[in-house]
This record gives sequence, structure tokens and C-alpha cells, in this order.
Amino acid sequence: MTSTVRIKLSVMMFLQYFVWGAWYVAMSAYLNETLKFDGPQIGLAYGTTALAAMISPFFVGMVADRFFATERILAALHVIGAVLLFYVSTLTSFGNFYWLLLVYTLCYMPTLALTNSLSFHQMTDPGKEFPGVRVLGTIGWIVAGYAVDLLGFGKGAGMFHIAAAASLALGLFSLALPHTPPAKLGHAITVRDILGLDALKLMQERSFLIFVLGSFLVCIPLQFYYAFANAFLNELGVSNVTSKMGFGQWSELFFMLIMPWFFIRLGVKKMLLVGMAAWAVRYTLFAYGDNSALVWMLYIGILLHGVCYDFFFVTGQIYVDKKASLQIRAAAQGFIAFVTLGFGMFIGSLLSGWIVGAYVTPSGHDWRTIWLIPAGMALGVLVLFALFFNYREEAKTA
Repeated sequence: MTSTVRIKLSVMMFLQYFVWGAWYVAMSAYLNETLKFDGPQIGLAYGTTALAAMISPFFVGMVADRFFATERILAALHVIGAVLLFYVSTLTSFGNFYWLLLVYTLCYMPTLALTNSLSFHQMTDPGKEFPGVRVLGTIGWIVAGYAVDLLGFGKGAGMFHIAAAASLALGLFSLALPHTPPAKLGHAITVRDILGLDALKLMQERSFLIFVLGSFLVCIPLQFYYAFANAFLNELGVSNVTSKMGFGQWSELFFMLIMPWFFIRLGVKKMLLVGMAAWAVRYTLFAYGDNSALVWMLYIGILLHGVCYDFFFVTGQIYVDKKASLQIRAAAQGFIAFVTLGFGMFIGSLLSGWIVGAYVTPSGHDWRTIWLIPAGMALGVLVLFALFFNYREEAKTA
């Protein structure tokens, strides 16, 4: 990969995640305090990304991978997305807001896989080259948080304007990306291929079945954080919430770098258990923290994001890679993504919205009770894993 291509891919990744980070983190406070949507409505709004994550593999597999150059479809989706984001910023009724946001996420979510596949296609050694490019995406997410706060859009529609501008810029920039022809031009593809159903035979092994079940279940309490942490911190009176939540992404970068050290000492099972325990601890800290003497609990809860995300999601991806043979490895990763980021997160959006809506108080919300519920759920999944999940370093089984 030449330096010119590396720079182009890095800019692409930066803008790709800048767009998402500009609106996704801060939106709950905007919907809660500015538009006065209730808990279930906010949960449904955040569930749009999960719904889109379940649908996007069909789009990528049946359309993008077969008929169009990747850079051109990225350009079209991001330009259309820019128009939709701007229009979303003008809507104040929940029905119109929800359906247009869903249409937007249906445009955006496929681009996550497309930017990855475009990058891999241009790299000579993706294992070594991709992390250095992908890290720009995390930095883009962090910078977006700072931009939203610096411009005073933490609770306003301006967050969508920033995201729309970045989406338009990325759409136009995509036309300058290296040409990447359709990956499966002329190849027949089935729903079974798209959903990774060939990986189902791995579930004949009890531990893999427990892994899939546990991954699905733990994604339900996870959505409490993504959908409501920003609204929670704003309601407590914490300043510059969006940029402070960016500390979690810095933590993610740090723990990603030191994960090999932990792998050698802990192994797959203990890494997964630590990740689940971190979610339970994070929610407990949120439950008992405040914006005065115990504000340190809130900051630790945010900084735990690196452990929460890397130790669970990244370790899970590595576990799947170890268990699956080369022939079904991509199918297995696609299946787990569908179960977790799609179905699990969608159920979590519905449940978190319902629970937050059930604990409204005259002054806001009973956040202590709200956070203790997902803490208990994460702890329950941890116990399930500890009792029934077994893993030994062994040859691939399928």
C-alpha cells in the first residue's frame, strides 16, 4: 500500500466515524431535553442503527458487492445521508423524526462494512496495515465529540448539521478513493451466505452455543449506555458531556494496544468475563455517582469503556476466528455481528427505553434504579458464562 493510498484511507476512516460520533453520542440529551421525547421513544430512535445493522448485510451482499464499485456507492450513500441528516434536524414530532432517522441509518450502516472492505482490497498485508488506518476512525469519533461541545450543539439540532457537513465531505471525497470493483461480480449469492448461516454448525458445540447466547444477552444491557448515558450525565448537570464521553474512546485505544499482554496472562474465557464484569461495574458506578463529591465514579464509568468494549467485543471476534475454519470464518463473524450489533442491540433499545420511561420523576429520572437494572443483567450473563462456557486453546473445530 502506497503512502498516498494510506492517507486517503485514513481520511476516509476519520470522516466515516466523525459522521456517526457527531450525532449518536449527544442525541439522547437532545431528544430528552430539547424535543421532550419520552424514554421508549428515545430507545426506539437508538434502535434504528440496530435495525439497519440487521438489514445492511442484505444490501452489501446482494447489491454493493455485486454491481457497483465500492467508492461510488460510498459516495452516493454519504451524499444522500447528508441530505437526510439535515432534514432530520428540522423535525420535532417523533413519528417523522423516527422514520427519517431510520431511512438515514439504512444509508449509513452499510458504509461501515464497505469502508472496511475497500481498505482490505487496497492493502497488501491487512493484518499489519489495517489497524493503523482504522484507528483514525476512533480519533474521528473523539474529535466529533469535541466539535459538538465547542460549538454548543450538545443539546441542539446543530449536531445533525455537523454530521451532515461531514457526510457530504466524505461523499465527495469518496470519488477520489482508489477504484475498488465489486467483490463478487458474477457470483451467485444467497441469504444463507449473507447471514452467515453456515456458521450455525459451530453451535453444535455447547461452549459456542453459550458464547452466542451470552453475546446476544449481554448486548441488551449494553444499549442502556449507548442510548442514555449522555442524557443521564446532562440531567446530572455535567458540563461538556459529549467531549467527556470521548474519554471512553481514548480508553478503547489504550486497552487495544495492551490487549496482547492480557491475552497471554488471562486467555479467552477470563477476558470475556472481565469484559462482562466491567459493564456491571460501570453501571453500578453510574447508579451511585453524582456531579459533586462522587463525580469520580462517573469518570471511571466512562473510562471503563476500553475494558467493556475491547475485552468483550474484540475478544469475542478473536474467539470466533479461532473456532471457525477458513471456509466459514467470514460467515461466522457475520453471524455474530447480526446476533449482537443487530438483534441484541435492537432488543436492548426497546427494553432500555421502556425502563427509562417507567422511572420518570418530577425532577427527571430515578437513574439509580435505572442503572442497577442493566448492572444486574450484565452480572447475570457473567454468571452464565462462568458456569457453562469452557474454552481451551485448541485446533479449529469446523
